[in-house]
Amino acid sequence: MTSVRERFGFVTGALIAILVVGLLGVWVTWSEPDPGPISKAGIPATTEDTTPDADTNEERDEQAEGVEKRVEAWQEALREGRAGQNGKRAYLQGAAAPTATGWVGEIPVDTMVDDWEPAIAADPHAPYVYLLTTRYGTEKPCPGNCPTPFIALAISADNGVTWSPTKPLCACKGSGQFDPIIEVVPNTGDVYSLFMIGFNVWFTKSTDHGANWSPPVKTYGNVAWNDKPIIAVSDDGQDVYASFNGPTGGDPWVASSHDAGATWSQVKLVDSGRYDFTFDGDVDSNGNVYFSESSLLYSSAGKHSALIGGIEEHVFISRDKGATWADVIVGQTQPGITCTAVGCTTDFYQGHSAIAADASGALVYLYDGATVAGGLQSIYASRSTDHGAHWTTPTIVSAAGEESTAPMMESGGSGDVRIAWMQTSGGGNVDAWNTIYRRSTDGGRTFSAPVRISDATSGAPYKTAAGYAEVYGDYGEMAITNTGKSIATWGEGISYTGPGGVWVNRER
Repeated sequence: MTSVRERFGFVTGALIAILVVGLLGVWVTWSEPDPGPISKAGIPATTEDTTPDADTNEERDEQAEGVEKRVEAWQEALREGRAGQNGKRAYLQGAAAPTATGWVGEIPVDTMVDDWEPAIAADPHAPYVYLLTTRYGTEKPCPGNCPTPFIALAISADNGVTWSPTKPLCACKGSGQFDPIIEVVPNTGDVYSLFMIGFNVWFTKSTDHGANWSPPVKTYGNVAWNDKPIIAVSDDGQDVYASFNGPTGGDPWVASSHDAGATWSQVKLVDSGRYDFTFDGDVDSNGNVYFSESSLLYSSAGKHSALIGGIEEHVFISRDKGATWADVIVGQTQPGITCTAVGCTTDFYQGHSAIAADASGALVYLYDGATVAGGLQSIYASRSTDHGAHWTTPTIVSAAGEESTAPMMESGGSGDVRIAWMQTSGGGNVDAWNTIYRRSTDGGRTFSAPVRISDATSGAPYKTAAGYAEVYGDYGEMAITNTGKSIATWGEGISYTGPGGVWVNRER
């Protein structure tokens, strides 16, 4: 996903991105359906914000600049033969030599494109797995002013052993597409997805295992801009929740649908000067809704802004299908080390979280953070057994003396919790990263020994025996297949600007 860091403004930035890659033309989109009814429920009952922040123009310019630099970096890598496996294509059908115990070996989605920020979901009752990635380094997927980047979809019908060729999730005309999110409805096998077109979050779904997708529906109502979506879905698929940030200055919003995504209502959860980043959400078997959000305070908007004070870890909870929301603080940390990779924003490693409910409704919350300002970050875990009302004292699950960021998590049966994150190798060496996996069978009280699942040591110019050169994108994701195996995806790159790619590994 994007950042204040890259996340404040997308509409103008995405439009300029089209110009950057030579798609200059008339702005065209499909005919938008009417928004759903505007909700008057929630705390507070703020349901619309049509005035953009006064300082978003600078952020939009910054986003446009970032997209331009990423495209230029990819084109330069192609010219110099640094893209792919020495210029050769390698993708999901290939298999790396496995080194992680119990895993088949890390493989790239496609080394001849520039992919980042993936999403993955698995059907709990059938062998389908769905993977989305934000794709830069390829031709536009449809005639005219088709978007770059766009969201690419790959489907596996055998739990990730083999995959379909990638195709656009939506070959929609208009601005660039960003921030894909995907989930499988547990009781039906339908597939739900959120993605962004410019500065707006849209919903689409498939009822035939990803072969066809519904026309996108806007989730955002009368909100001037919205960014960084996360989806949470009830077991029957009727209740769908989309958390995003938006005006003013990154406040947390939730859009709710109670007709399987056909219509949506919106509510702003908090109106403050802090910026809230949503990174995960879940709906438990009782219908309780949870979103994990990291709340940061900046000195101002823009590329030169600095973090002020501590980072707060919130869980927003609704026990009445989105009518009202409770706000619970799970933990607090300090801003950690700054990112110095090419193109990186200083806060790139900071402010990520994950939340999941197991089959019994017990919750685990993961987040990254430092104990002292400017220090190395750890990954913290906290548990709740009373539907989020109270949380245990956080414990550290990552390695001491290393920088850790971007936690991801999935829960299965009672007590079953799978976690992963990105971690440096060799005393906080930010030029050598690895993706680390652990599992708990007691609800997050204890975890298995860490396993390095980014186990390929070559295959791209950013891969070495020590790890990959830089985390590529703000997040990765995990899923659990219908056979109970973990499957995970994440981005790796030369730098923040790239080029880079999305990689996948799964348990045997």
